[in-house]
Amino acid sequence: MGMRDGGRPDDTAYAQAWRAPTDVEQRLYDAKLHGEWGTYFDVLAGARLFHAMSRAKAEADPDILTWTPYWNPANRSYCFAFLTEGLLPAPMPDPVFLRTSLGDLARRAFWDGAWMAINPGTPCEAYFPATPAHRAEWKQHDLRAPGTRQPTTLRALRVGGPLHGPVAHGLACGALLCVSNGSLWNAMGWHGTGFHSERERLLEWWGIASRVQWQAYEEQLLNGRMSDPMWEFALKIRRALADELGGAAVEAGLWRHVSESSMRGRAQETGDADGLEEAIDAVQQFIGRVTRYEARFRADGLLAENRQVRSVLAWDYGRASKMARWGLGARFCELPEAEAAVVRAGEVSKASYDSWEDFSAGYVLGRCLHFDGEEFGTWYGNMLDAHRILTTDPGSPWLNIPWK
Repeated sequence: MGMRDGGRPDDTAYAQAWRAPTDVEQRLYDAKLHGEWGTYFDVLAGARLFHAMSRAKAEADPDILTWTPYWNPANRSYCFAFLTEGLLPAPMPDPVFLRTSLGDLARRAFWDGAWMAINPGTPCEAYFPATPAHRAEWKQHDLRAPGTRQPTTLRALRVGGPLHGPVAHGLACGALLCVSNGSLWNAMGWHGTGFHSERERLLEWWGIASRVQWQAYEEQLLNGRMSDPMWEFALKIRRALADELGGAAVEAGLWRHVSESSMRGRAQETGDADGLEEAIDAVQQFIGRVTRYEARFRADGLLAENRQVRSVLAWDYGRASKMARWGLGARFCELPEAEAAVVRAGEVSKASYDSWEDFSAGYVLGRCLHFDGEEFGTWYGNMLDAHRILTTDPGSPWLNIPWK
């Protein structure tokens, strides 16, 4: 297997100077360096693999894949090239990249004598014949693999991704979801789960199927207008009360009383009392939900003692950071536009919060209000795990990028 099957020798100076962009490429390089091809395939089996495809063909029929081989003079054969996540080029309008896996490649019969090329042109490259016998070995590695969905973990691009500055700050505003999904938090050049999957994600979860729709949703998120406006209305009242009390925690009873009085006063001023009682009841229920979530947050260390969530706008701003990248992966925008949106996400977040911890509490509360229903299930648990990693891991952007 591997290099003895037709790869070219490394340029030693280049290999020694090379820095692997992620842990995956480093493990591939180490396995290749020591001739441990079984380990190399174990890494491949647990990695996300990508291949290029014409955008026109990808958009014409998402169910039909086009595999384009290239001639490799080193082993005098045609090869199909596959890249691991850290070695993908910056997204361009064309081509697009689709995600696959070693198990999927083992099951396909398109090879017709061609070889599999992994990360060609890099120190961790390797070339493998793809006969039925070889593909049977790939299947065995795939069966032992934990799967291509990364666990909750902090992952970063060591090369090719910003680690400091405005872009990095904006990317770090989406880090909770990146850690939860095991994706690279600082990958500005986002391919995500591949072109088709990124489009499916936006359609399924957001109803987005065009650039115009993506732009509209991105703008609403950056302006904090995607969440229920009642949430921020009620929290704004509590913030005002806290300011009057010199920053002290606001009791739920006082919050309820002032919220109701404010709503009745507004209705009297405008002369519009339609739905007033229902709106007051909704706010009172919201206050109860928030106080119960905050009690749990404090018990779990997500919120400091005597601290209260200032705002849930982080839920919109954090998603805006991710939406910019999802739009790029789906090719509803290009890199400069996505980067500008990420920077804006960081700026509006800094204007609303005082620290990464405050931002995190706001984001998690918004997510729980939207999805969790006070079940404290995976919608909450995944975020709690991600919060703990981001506030303790020495490599965390939250510990290395100043909030302001």
